[in-house]
Amino acid sequence: VYQDDQVGRVLHRDEASFTWRALEEGRIVREGDPVWREGTAIRVEAIPVRFRDDLVAAISQQASLTTARTPSRLELTYLQTAGDLAVMIAEGTFPFAVDEPDPESLPRVGDGLLRLDPSGRVEYASPNAVSAYRRLGVTENLDRPLGEFDLDPDRVLEAMRVRLPLESEVEARGTVVLRRAVPLVVGGQVSGAVVLLRDVSELRRRDRMLLLKDATIREIHHRVKNNLQTVASLLRLQARRLERPEVREALEESERRIRSIAVVHETLSLERGDVVDFDQVAGEVVDMVSEGLAGPGVEVSVEGSCGPVVAEVATPLALVLSELLQNSVDHAFDEGGGRIGVVLARENSELHVEVWDDGRGLPKDFSLDRAGLGLQIARSLVESELGGRLSLDGGKGTRARVAVPLPEEKRA
Repeated sequence: VYQDDQVGRVLHRDEASFTWRALEEGRIVREGDPVWREGTAIRVEAIPVRFRDDLVAAISQQASLTTARTPSRLELTYLQTAGDLAVMIAEGTFPFAVDEPDPESLPRVGDGLLRLDPSGRVEYASPNAVSAYRRLGVTENLDRPLGEFDLDPDRVLEAMRVRLPLESEVEARGTVVLRRAVPLVVGGQVSGAVVLLRDVSELRRRDRMLLLKDATIREIHHRVKNNLQTVASLLRLQARRLERPEVREALEESERRIRSIAVVHETLSLERGDVVDFDQVAGEVVDMVSEGLAGPGVEVSVEGSCGPVVAEVATPLALVLSELLQNSVDHAFDEGGGRIGVVLARENSELHVEVWDDGRGLPKDFSLDRAGLGLQIARSLVESELGGRLSLDGGKGTRARVAVPLPEEKRA
């Protein structure tokens, strides 16, 4: 009908009289002589679009009469259904206000179509719909009541009863068919329904494979966590047998580091995918360090949030948090105890983790280059593995700040 794109054009009354009448009169306008355009007769139908009680737009259907031909039964069914939907649009009952279908899985008309009368009898079944039912094992003629052959007719008939579109799946002989029943409500009465069908067998097979793969990955994380805890237990048992304090302390620190990594794997074993809630991980690391506090009167608190973090960032970051907490526990306080705080934040595509204490502060000659093994491990993880920054500030107490960038591919 049109050789050029019409989007953006302003249609004046003399060239779009049907559309203007539909907007002014609030009804479908299809009567009148064809419109002639460049020697071609055009049949025009204008449909007003309602939103609540307001007329907000109009749909103009136009077809060239020079290509008129005898339509097939399939096309007649399409046209009949389109006519019912046009009336529903004009009445403001279509699209359905509560309907939010998934566009990826939504069945299309070409996938398969059943047209039902108000009693639920099939008036027409498209060839693709017949094929879908044959794959389900239904070989009889479909031109009869839906309840006589469908595997689950109640869901479809319920859509007509409640006057809302409903989706359901039927499965048989290794075939899964997704059905979407759309009731046709014209003039306040249910005139029938359209049932769209789509064979989703391959999609469901892939879904099951993904679920199986996900379960396998979680089981692997669970076993890794168990193995790490076993190693940590062995180190703890070995440390108890040693008499030299410095050797025992080294084994205990190694055990704590292994348990910090195990915390992430434990969380991954409970989650789907490779993303963990770092707030939960941080809480468990804090609890783990708090359990081993040597001196009484030390309080540890956590505030803020980092949200979901991919495992390849969460694992080293959990180990860094453990090292910074242990550093405060070991060096910040005298016998009187004090407070340690953990502050989590996610800002400008960065994760921020801060560990502060109100202890004695840093030595005057402190330098990260000459720090102990724990801080050296934390610095190496932050700078080399995570590409972030680690800084320590003294004064009244100590503040250790970690900033870790989250590249686009690593953001959860």
